[in-house]
Amino acid sequence: MTVHQQDRAGGRAQRHGGIRPRGRTPDRARDRAAGHRAAGHRPGGRAACRIRLALAAVAGLAGAVALTGCADSAFFDPGAPPSPEETISVVPRNGAHGVRADGRLEIRVPQGRLERVEVSRTGTAGRQRVAGRISPDGTVWRPDRGPLHLGATYTVDAMALDGRGHRSVRRTTFRTARPVHHLTGHFSPQSDATVGTGLIFSMVFNRPVADRAAVERAVTVTARPQVEVAGHWFGRRRLDFRPRDRWRPGTDITVRLRLRGVKAAPDVYGTQTRTVRYRVARDQISTIDAARHTMTVRRDGRIVAVLPVTAGDAENPTYNGRMVILERHSVTRMDGGTVGFGGEYDIADVPHAMRLTRSGTFLHGNYWARPEVFGGVNTSHGCVGLRDLRGGAPDTPAGWFFGRSIVGDTVVVLNSPERTVAPDNGLGGWNLPWEQWRAGSALR
Repeated sequence: MTVHQQDRAGGRAQRHGGIRPRGRTPDRARDRAAGHRAAGHRPGGRAACRIRLALAAVAGLAGAVALTGCADSAFFDPGAPPSPEETISVVPRNGAHGVRADGRLEIRVPQGRLERVEVSRTGTAGRQRVAGRISPDGTVWRPDRGPLHLGATYTVDAMALDGRGHRSVRRTTFRTARPVHHLTGHFSPQSDATVGTGLIFSMVFNRPVADRAAVERAVTVTARPQVEVAGHWFGRRRLDFRPRDRWRPGTDITVRLRLRGVKAAPDVYGTQTRTVRYRVARDQISTIDAARHTMTVRRDGRIVAVLPVTAGDAENPTYNGRMVILERHSVTRMDGGTVGFGGEYDIADVPHAMRLTRSGTFLHGNYWARPEVFGGVNTSHGCVGLRDLRGGAPDTPAGWFFGRSIVGDTVVVLNSPERTVAPDNGLGGWNLPWEQWRAGSALR
C-alpha cells in the first residue's frame, strides 16, 4: 500500500467515524454494516487490514533508515577509541624476522604520549631488559645504545594515551638475523693489568675486515690524563692504537669494545661488548748497543743499570729500532724449527724470557754460553741474551732485569747491522712517525 492509498483508507475510516457521506443516509450505512456482520465479516475487514499493512511498511522503512543511520554514526563517531596499532607505532614491525643488527628500534605515538615502555631481549644469555628512555615530550622511545643483538627475539610492551585521553596497550615481537660468521678480536694483556709506557693496544681479528671504518668506530681507546690516541690498520686483520708519544706514568687507559652486531664484511658480524682497563706504571726504557754489547736501563729518565749482553751474530743480527715487551715467561722452550732455523737449536728451559717480536726475537737469560761472551761478542740467532743460571736465578743480570720489567716496557736496539724492525712485527709501531701512524686509520 502506498502512502497515497494509506491516506485514502484513513479518509474512509474518518467518514465511517461520523462524517456524513454524500448520497448516503446514516441508516443505509448502518444497514450496510449490519449486512457485513451478517455475512460473517469482522468490523472494518479489508480497510483495517490495508491500514495495518501500510503502517507496517512505513515502520519497516523507518526501521531500515534508522539502522543505516546508527551504523553510519558508529563508524564516524569521533569519540570511538582508535586501535592500539593506530595509537602506538613500533619499528621493526610486529612479527618481523631477519632484522639486521643496524636496524632501527623505535616506539612512537603520532598523538598523545607514551606512559610506559618495556623492551626485553631473549638470546643465548637468557632474557635481558633493553635499556632505553622516553623522549621529554613523551612521543618516542629509543634504546640507550645499539646495535641490536643478532640471533635474538625482542619483545615490546608499550602503554600510551592518545590525543583524546584513551589508553592503549600494545605488545609486539620481532627477531634479528642470525650471523653467518662471527668476528672476534684477540688482544693482550687482559684487563686490569699494570703496563709499561710503551704499550700499544693491538687487536688481531679472526676474519678479514672489509668495513674497517665501521670496526674502528666500534673500538675506542681513551686516557686519563687525556691525550690523542689514533688507530692504525696493518692489513685487514689487525688494528693497533697508540698516542703520539709514550704514555705518561700513572695514566689510566680505557678500551671500549662495542663490536657486537657490527657488520665487518658480508655475513660477518662482531660479537664483543667489553671494557678493558690498564694502569700505566713507571717509565722504563732499556737501550741495547749491539756494537758495544751493553744494555742501559733507564727508569724515569735515570740510569739504574748497565748490563753486559750478547746480541745476534753477523749472520743473524738483531733488529734495530724500538720494540716493546709483549710477554714474560719464567721458563720457556725455544725451538729453532719454529722460526726458520731448522734443528740448529732446541732449548727446553730458557729462563727469564721476554718476547720482543712476533717473529721470535726474545730478550732472555742464557746459561749455556761462556761468561766472557756477555759484553764481549754477539753469538745468538737474533735474540739478546743476559747471563743467567740454569733454571734461572734472581740475582743474575737476567734475573734482576726480569724482576724489574713488565709488559709494555720499551726496548731499543742500536748499532746492529740489521734493518729496523717492521712496525707490525710485535708492537713496533713506535718506529712510525706520528703523521704516518695517523694516516693508517680508516677514519681519516
